Amino acid sequence: MEINVLDYIQNRNFNGLKQRLAPLQPVDIAEILEELDSRNLLIVFRMLPKETAAGVFTHLSSKQQEVLSLLSGDEELRQIIDELFFDDMIDYLEEMPANVVKKILKNAPEAERKLINQFLKYPEDSAGSLMTIEFVDLKKQMTVKDALEHVRYTGTNKETIYTCYVIDQFRRLEGIISLKDLVLAPANTIVGDIMDTNFISVHTHEDQEEIAETFKRYDLLSLPVVDMESRLVGIITIDDVVDVIEQENTEDFQKMAALQPSEEDYLDTGVFPLARQRIIWLLVLMISATFTGGIIQKFQNSLQTVVALTFFIPMLMDTGGNAGAQTSTLIIRGLALGKLEIRNIFSVIWKEFRVGILVGAILALFNFVRIVIQGFPVSVAATVSITLLITVILAKIIGSILPLIAKGLKLDPAIMASPIITTIVDALALITYFNLATWILGI
Repeated sequence: MEINVLDYIQNRNFNGLKQRLAPLQPVDIAEILEELDSRNLLIVFRMLPKETAAGVFTHLSSKQQEVLSLLSGDEELRQIIDELFFDDMIDYLEEMPANVVKKILKNAPEAERKLINQFLKYPEDSAGSLMTIEFVDLKKQMTVKDALEHVRYTGTNKETIYTCYVIDQFRRLEGIISLKDLVLAPANTIVGDIMDTNFISVHTHEDQEEIAETFKRYDLLSLPVVDMESRLVGIITIDDVVDVIEQENTEDFQKMAALQPSEEDYLDTGVFPLARQRIIWLLVLMISATFTGGIIQKFQNSLQTVVALTFFIPMLMDTGGNAGAQTSTLIIRGLALGKLEIRNIFSVIWKEFRVGILVGAILALFNFVRIVIQGFPVSVAATVSITLLITVILAKIIGSILPLIAKGLKLDPAIMASPIITTIVDALALITYFNLATWILGI
């Protein structure tokens, strides 16, 4: 639905604007507000009902959240914060500058202020920074009737009630039970008799990427977070994990393109930060590319003797780089999905070796025929075609090995992507090419 907000504001038709916004979902309203300047952003945001405003606020970019935080009065900001789920509030505070955080903490009750500070001290990208404290806890001595009454009484402001967590007097997690099991069980059944004690949990300092993998592996909607004494301190819900998966995938794409990862949106990032993200890897790759220049210089006599060899260098290097990039993309994705492990390295190498032979042979045969038809000597066509076969095989093997080695060294496999592999394959392709030319052409 297209809404020209500025027309409504300029015509002071605020009732009409409220009616147009009313049926929209918070995420759609947030998308509209992203395009507004600070003055109009505040005007429109103040029109929203309190419960809608909180939902819209969570979907705004950190830049727009900061604008609203600075323009809103203390009481108005406090009302917004009160409507947020606890994990959304922590996510918001983590993105805000110190003056905004101080403004919020100043007006928070002491108990909540201590809790917020505790959450903000958890390592970034850990379970502790992702979790929420808004969950339903039960005691195993409860009857199902009492448990359902407890859910009705406490569940109104919880982020999820579909899974309840059974804890003892020391808050140690003893089991979990779904709302479905509670509803279907006889009223006098004891919770401890029907709770599931074979549950999955994570510790507060576990990395978010491992948590996302756990959600995917076990098809979870929520996941309990415990401390070192197995006390339940929070839960992570699927909506937070979806954000993590998006963030991790974006980071991998950036690394695979030889960019420094950044969480800033492209349009919100300045020219200098974008240049800084790119220049380091470009410098590294440029310097490493001097090796290929050194190889060409070493064999310059061969090139002067058979000038035709020069024509095929770009094709050999491009094909090798593309072949390696194909393989590395598949391997990196397999590692990210948990389908491949370092122990599979020899199986992967053997498979890619065979793929390289098959693909390389087809490309070599095609190029041999093409080069002969173009009028080049058969010896030159043979040199290029054999080099192409060897290059593709090497590229496939290197493209499969490097991400697996990175994984084994506890590095992100995404860094071993196309740019690095292309640089290595280019050097190997040239060495192979000129040595074969020396042997076949006798130069």
